[in-house]
Amino acid sequence: MRLLTLLALLTLPTTLCADDWPQWFGPQRDGVWRETGLVEKFPAGGPKVVWEAKVGQGYAGPAVANGRVFVMERAEEAGQPRPKSAFDTSVAVKGVEALTCFDEKTGAKLWTQSYPCNYKISYAAGPRCTPTVEGDRVYTLGAMGDLVCRAVKDGAALWQANCVKDFGATVPVWGFSAHPLIDGDKLIVLAGGSDGRLVMALDKLTGKEVWRSQSYDSGDFGYANPVIATLAGVRTLLVWHPKALVGLDPATGKKLWAVPMAVKFALNAPQIRVRGDRIFTTTFYEGSQLVEVSAAGPRVVWKGTAKGEKPAQTTDLSSIISTPLWQGDTIYGVDSYGELRGLEVATGKRLWTTMQATRGPLTPDAVKARATPSETAPWSERWSNAFLVENGDRAVLFNEQGVLIFARLTPAGYEELDRAQILTPTNKLAGRPVVWMHPAFANGRVYARNDEKLVVVELKK
Repeated sequence: MRLLTLLALLTLPTTLCADDWPQWFGPQRDGVWRETGLVEKFPAGGPKVVWEAKVGQGYAGPAVANGRVFVMERAEEAGQPRPKSAFDTSVAVKGVEALTCFDEKTGAKLWTQSYPCNYKISYAAGPRCTPTVEGDRVYTLGAMGDLVCRAVKDGAALWQANCVKDFGATVPVWGFSAHPLIDGDKLIVLAGGSDGRLVMALDKLTGKEVWRSQSYDSGDFGYANPVIATLAGVRTLLVWHPKALVGLDPATGKKLWAVPMAVKFALNAPQIRVRGDRIFTTTFYEGSQLVEVSAAGPRVVWKGTAKGEKPAQTTDLSSIISTPLWQGDTIYGVDSYGELRGLEVATGKRLWTTMQATRGPLTPDAVKARATPSETAPWSERWSNAFLVENGDRAVLFNEQGVLIFARLTPAGYEELDRAQILTPTNKLAGRPVVWMHPAFANGRVYARNDEKLVVVELKK
């Protein structure tokens, strides 16, 4: 009988270890997709589309939690003046921001809640921040600083604030983009406010201020997400603004230490990565930096020597949007012109580069034939991107052309296992069609959106 039971168990199909994706960068906010029982290669013709639904503009990825999918989106008012370029912030683009909730199994729209929101930012094409879902509440931060806590069941606003009106913030050039962070009973927000309110902890149930910390007196206060890590035995809230990397006590907001770190044009969107007592950061113009924290305080282990953002001017990794993966002794990330690079963590030494991960069916043949990035029109690869998550011994990448990729990243190089087109890029503000959005990876599926639709594809075996 025991033998028969064992044989029966061994012949069962591989089971899926399922998981939600309730916030930016996954359940643990670390860019790791921990599910098992997924396909090793895509089926002929690409992965099955489970469902798709119409959505509006947005750079914000979906959140998936408790049988629901949440998407931030934007709709513009018709017949109004348009900015002259993606960088033009002189024109107020009228419209609304909305949070829409879908049934995870069927794609049926359960509810939508919206509010008027006129954009006066660069790249004015939708919200930037993925919703954060915890229990019966969902938290959103819009591009113009609208912070809202809603009921999961119907989207009713439970409390709300605006970082500009309520905290004295100045809207960043590219809009509010740093994802709020739940820590116990607090919601930690890079609010950008005046009077010591650069960083704020709010009671997550009421929105009332718990503590405020730090000031940023001039210019754009940046885009990097707050991160909590234990460094040298001390639980630390890491806040990276364009002048410094700061360690705070997450319970009180008290400053523990700071490392000067100038960031040109405040381009610090990639999230801080932490392993042990080491912190890795990367910027578009200055490149990367590794900081180590001990009981004596932080020290810079190495710092990049980039002279600019062009490939020949960079040294280590100069990322503009996507967050790198840190596996073992190697960092993998996308550089300024679309090169996926592997770096030796200890030294910042570049181990290899490839353009394969960021290119796709829209890339001209003449550009595909090049091993190096194209820097000139009509197809400049400036800002070319792919978004990376770790899944077992492989990486899953979603590039700006809507291509989903399985690859193995090692210190020796990039090994592509398979790829499939799952979405068409619709945003043309970069001068070429792109979809700049981090997907959700949940319950054996991938959830990705452009400015027209949300698509859900099956990756379970």
